[in-house]
Amino acid sequence: MIFREAQISDIEQMMIVRLSVKENILSNPSLVTYEDMVEYLTIRGKGWVCEINNTIVGFSIGDLKGNSVWALFILPQSEGKGIGKKLQTLMLNWYFEKTTKNIWLETAADTRAEKFYKTTGWKETERNKRQPSNSAFPPFVEVKLELSKKNWKKNNTF
Repeated sequence: MIFREAQISDIEQMMIVRLSVKENILSNPSLVTYEDMVEYLTIRGKGWVCEINNTIVGFSIGDLKGNSVWALFILPQSEGKGIGKKLQTLMLNWYFEKTTKNIWLETAADTRAEKFYKTTGWKETERNKRQPSNSAFPPFVEVKLELSKKNWKKNNTF
């Protein structure tokens, strides 16, 4: 496994990962564009990837302008190997080196993602019912989580 900073040239493989997930599925894949990815990697924040055999199997993107986690996704067949935890660590260490502001994210409720974040110090701040933009998808509950630098340091090693 190789962990490194994400590059523009990684976007195509990152989108493959994003569109392959089994939870937090994009109801409309056109909502996340190549241009969005470029903006979040170069202007708004920074990203990291995990490669195995020259294939990206996971990525994370932190949004410093919006104080949020814009993305953290792992190929389903690569889950359970510590990739998400390492990508989160790289992203949050970078984020909290740049600012002391809390960081937030939204994810579907009652998912492995929600459990993962809560075990690393994230606290729930909101819970809302959402209707996906694609009516073929059922409504779902989304949870907003927040993390302070203090809770990050307390729950994780630097």
